[in-house]
Amino acid sequence: MMSNTGQLTEFDLIARYFSGIDGGVQSSSVALSVGDDCALLSLPADQQLALSIDTLASGRHFPEDANPYQLAQRALAVSVSDLAAMGAKPMAFTLALTMPSVDTNWLDGFSRGLRFAAEQYKIPLIGGDTTQGPLTLTLQVHGSVPAGSVLKRSTAQPGDVICVTGTLGDAAAALAVIEDRLAVDGQQREYLLQRFYTPAARVDIGQALLGIANAAIDISDGLLADLGHIAKASNVAAIINADQLPLSAVISQLVEKPQALTYALTGGDDYELCFTVPQENLAQLKALDQQFSLRITEVGTIVPGCGVQCVDGEGNPMAIDLAGYQHFNHSE
Repeated sequence: MMSNTGQLTEFDLIARYFSGIDGGVQSSSVALSVGDDCALLSLPADQQLALSIDTLASGRHFPEDANPYQLAQRALAVSVSDLAAMGAKPMAFTLALTMPSVDTNWLDGFSRGLRFAAEQYKIPLIGGDTTQGPLTLTLQVHGSVPAGSVLKRSTAQPGDVICVTGTLGDAAAALAVIEDRLAVDGQQREYLLQRFYTPAARVDIGQALLGIANAAIDISDGLLADLGHIAKASNVAAIINADQLPLSAVISQLVEKPQALTYALTGGDDYELCFTVPQENLAQLKALDQQFSLRITEVGTIVPGCGVQCVDGEGNPMAIDLAGYQHFNHSE
């Protein structure tokens, strides 16, 4: 229970700011929502329940002065992205919100952003908790996926083509802007901050990849680190062709290519999908590219062995200084 709320009790706070965030849909999967000790979900026949939980802490995962409207969108997108990586359809989410004190202006912006994102992903808020302490957001998302069809990290096969959605490195460049390490003009700043605070969870493409891709993961810690998770879980090796990495026009304008590649390979926070596709399914993949008007780029190959290696356009190995983002890495 949150204390020091002034005129607002915890129940007043929930009713004022978080009731009615239904994702803009009447979900048949939600049998009971906010108001009881538990919410109830009805799982469709022949479907499995996909669950994921993420915690975002102020000063660690987002700037302390982050705009609450944008922050709410980022928090939900980050969580829904895990469902996208498994090919799951969003069903519902819960929110545990810890705040130093009740700030009605902050809550107004946050709740509006959360409502907007919930409608974007058609996912209702069905419960949660509030308490007092350092600003922390914990979201748990629930989704459904056809039984036996889920995309996993452990099913990549030698010969698979490695693909990614969208462009990589934008969020890392945005963080450099936020921390005053990179100078930009107004339009560049707007683009990069949008990529950082409102990443697009690739839910539709994730579901469409069922039966086409062998393995998948969302890019949260950087392509090198996240592809490394696939390689380790699948007992294979991955080769990335750095010259094929998709970079935005803004990144290419702002920094030299070595820095752009570092952003793309190790920066993280893009929440694009990285997945592996057998050669015989590439024609189906190209059809998805056109269907969703989403850039899908082939960036490498799965081979026998272990680990992840980057090569240049001539196939020569490249040395990369940084690994992907590591949570609670106090040496950074």
